[in-house]
Amino acid sequence: MAKADEGTIDADGEPMAVADDWADSSVAVPAITAPSTLACFRSLGGRDGTDVRTIALAERDGIPATRSRYCDETVPVPSPHENLIAYKDALLSVAMRPDVRTIIPVRDVDVYVLAKYKDEFDGYVSTPWPDLETLAAVQDRVQLFDAAEAAGVSVPDTALLDSTDNDWDWDWDWDREWIVKARYSILVDEYVDRCTPAEYLDPPKTEYLPPGEEPDVDRLRREMNHVPLLQEYVPTTEEYGFFALYDHGEPVATFQHRQLRGYSYAGGASSFRESVRIPALEEAGRDLLDHLEWHGLAMVEFLRDDETGEFKLMEINPRFWSSLPFSVQAGADFPYYYWQLANGKRAEIDHEYEAGLAGHLLRGELLYLRSILVDDVELAEKPSFWSAVGEIAHSIVEHPRFDCASITDMRPFVRDMLDAYDAYK
Repeated sequence: MAKADEGTIDADGEPMAVADDWADSSVAVPAITAPSTLACFRSLGGRDGTDVRTIALAERDGIPATRSRYCDETVPVPSPHENLIAYKDALLSVAMRPDVRTIIPVRDVDVYVLAKYKDEFDGYVSTPWPDLETLAAVQDRVQLFDAAEAAGVSVPDTALLDSTDNDWDWDWDWDREWIVKARYSILVDEYVDRCTPAEYLDPPKTEYLPPGEEPDVDRLRREMNHVPLLQEYVPTTEEYGFFALYDHGEPVATFQHRQLRGYSYAGGASSFRESVRIPALEEAGRDLLDHLEWHGLAMVEFLRDDETGEFKLMEINPRFWSSLPFSVQAGADFPYYYWQLANGKRAEIDHEYEAGLAGHLLRGELLYLRSILVDDVELAEKPSFWSAVGEIAHSIVEHPRFDCASITDMRPFVRDMLDAYDAYK
């Protein structure tokens, strides 16, 4: 990356030491509806003592994060769903700007594009993300679970759905509780034959199988556009996240939280969570990322088995996570850590956080209540609606900490709630 050593010219025609002062330095972030983009803007754009310009890469108008007072510029880009190569070219054109220091991935498709074309981006910006081979080892869950077993990290019983001639060391019994989930976290040409380099599909939703019923393999393969995974259902309310920033195989900063509620009563992205510090969780997360010789961001999702107490790996998200604002509020300022690492200032990263804090995504809490009213998940126990309302109200009073709502930056929150109302009215 050449630009870290370049400078701009001051009013007297003399070069300015941009790399040292971070003056006229910009960071580009894809603008998505999840709170991760907003957290990056508030962390970097609202920081005293630095001059970081924040650029939203927006596929459409009206995304809440672009309403933030800390969003300095919005650049329109094509949707990766419409043309993945055009999306890459748009990101690369932004990277070519002399003020842009790095790009922050907030979706799996972002880090996929950045990893696949890493050599192109490396000529213009710092690239604290993995190469494509390493990325594939986490976006392909078959490779991921193999890596986890090699690292000594516990995983649920998992196999390709059409592997019914079972060579596995566990019992293939349809009376057990199973789920069917995508093998790949994104469907692109590197992973599935049906896609061209310009095509990208979101992964299909997880399907819960009724106990005692053998699944229709042909239907599931057709609907999921590839051979998905069959995985044992882990009955637990104990969902945990291990979050990390790595520098070529070495941990730079880590954080943990326990999910208390998700978007759905069956789980999913977190709407309410608390920061924790559990040595066994730290060990499992580090063992896996160390084994992968990871580079960049990672959110490692675990379930704690109610029977054994083991942390069982679910997946790795190789980018910023939707609950990022809460990580920052707990003291783990990952957007700033990422910025420091991208600017060659790893030695200055001071990473610490406070355990025992809790925080909410209010839109997520509303989605949790909606899931109780409209969803029926075969293997998950549905709570009482009114008891859930009471629990949410009590937790908001006890832990008034919110991902989007901010007295000093209200417009993103208002836009987010209006969008949620429009989507679900």
